[in-house]
Amino acid sequence: MNRAFLTALFVPLACCACSGGHNAPPRPPHAASTETLRIDARAPGQPFPHFWEHMFGSGHALLVLRANYQRDLGMMKAATGIRYVRFHGLLDDEVGLAVGPSALFYNRRAGHAKGKTASPPYNFSYVDQIMDALRAHGVRPYVELDFMPTALASHPKMVNPFWYHPNVSPPRSYAAWDRMIRALARHFIARYGIDEVAKWYFEVWNEPNLGFWGGVPKQKTYFALYDHTARALKSVNRRLRVGGPATAQAAWVSAFLRHLAKVHVPIDFVSTHVYGNDTPENVFGKHEKVSRRTMVCRAVRKVHEQIERSPYPHLPLILSEFNASYSNEPDVTDTPYMGPWIASTIRQCDGLLHAMSYWTFSDVFEEGGVIRKPFYGGFGLIAEDDIPKAAFNAFALLHQLGHLRLQPDARSALITRRRDGSLVLALWDYSPPDGRGPHYTPPPARRSHRAFDITVTGFPAAATGLLWRVDDRHSNVLRTFDAMGRPSWPTPQQITALRVAGRLAPPRRVHLIDGQIDVVVPQHGLALLLLRRRG
Repeated sequence: MNRAFLTALFVPLACCACSGGHNAPPRPPHAASTETLRIDARAPGQPFPHFWEHMFGSGHALLVLRANYQRDLGMMKAATGIRYVRFHGLLDDEVGLAVGPSALFYNRRAGHAKGKTASPPYNFSYVDQIMDALRAHGVRPYVELDFMPTALASHPKMVNPFWYHPNVSPPRSYAAWDRMIRALARHFIARYGIDEVAKWYFEVWNEPNLGFWGGVPKQKTYFALYDHTARALKSVNRRLRVGGPATAQAAWVSAFLRHLAKVHVPIDFVSTHVYGNDTPENVFGKHEKVSRRTMVCRAVRKVHEQIERSPYPHLPLILSEFNASYSNEPDVTDTPYMGPWIASTIRQCDGLLHAMSYWTFSDVFEEGGVIRKPFYGGFGLIAEDDIPKAAFNAFALLHQLGHLRLQPDARSALITRRRDGSLVLALWDYSPPDGRGPHYTPPPARRSHRAFDITVTGFPAAATGLLWRVDDRHSNVLRTFDAMGRPSWPTPQQITALRVAGRLAPPRRVHLIDGQIDVVVPQHGLALLLLRRRG
């Protein structure tokens, strides 16, 4: 969510993946640090569900109908196994669910619309096409219930400055709002069946503590909106899952849960948002230094503890938006920096939440209007024209991690074991982004790196493996884009070349020697090491 609207030196591969022990070559110069990992492959480990890749965000609902959106969704499914997609504006006029005065006045119980029309006013045509398109890719919706249809809006001209101008006002009539929510829920169940729709999530609104909600006062009026929406959904079927408050900057959660307990309104999950460059003043209410690397999971821990202290201590927590930046920073979201940032965030957040939804999977995105050029610092993992960024490749690598985690105290590594006994290690060198201003800055010629000294016991001492990389020189489309002169409108031939350059670089075969291996990761680099018991 773009809130601006509201207010390494490369180490040669021969040194990057080499055998350990007395055969190991000397360390390359300028290494920032060495991290020693002693891994017992037989250790019991702890469950490691892939909470970071089950859900991803996207732009507004109507984009789902575009071919390039669906191509990007297919790429995401293949790379990460994505299960849910979240997007804004399912209730917007452009989707056409509730348009015209009959949407306000229709009385379902009487079966007529007080002289307006005898037919129900809701049009599910685009809604169905949107949901069907997701389901065709094996993905379920995380249904964000917003924004206000003009016909129901108390202030028809209260619109957000996003390019598609969503209405952010409260409803003129909560009776009309409730009828619409019940009609939508009934339609979903009639079309897809309750066993399917009960697996969806229904989230009430988006970031009501910012300019996406026009109620006054914001918190009190949002609580009223949530109460009506949750009761309306549950009146259709108690199995429907509903939650909120979907706030920015990890706000309102304690007050929200106290309110629900007081008025006995149902809730099935808590949702909120935070970004790496949110300020400590906004997130924690105090002035202190919090780095981009630690901000997201510090905020998650805060909300996790608030839930534990609430009347609902066992509610799942869903971070339904997160990213390293809420603004368009080319030096951040377009670059290999994102690999270490994502991996470090996963390491810190493990065990604190049910799911987290990266914002967004694609630069098929229109909050600020039609994209003017590729690689402008967009939120997406996939750039315009279906071009994978380094961050997309980072998620593809992390998808390979196992489902048991070993040695959770490792600072720059995720050490996991698969069900077949293979070990999978994510290794990275985190440092702040290179940014110096609003435009991408190529990395300096000499950069630090991190060396990993790895010893594995309880495992074949001469096991073979594969090593993948995402860094400045591997799986990084920006190198090719820079060589082209960063064209604003690439030709079809250039687009083809960029798609090829953006692919994940093939792995290098490596092997243990006497149970040891050294791996060197350049600054802003992410490596994934797979060690197999056989073959």
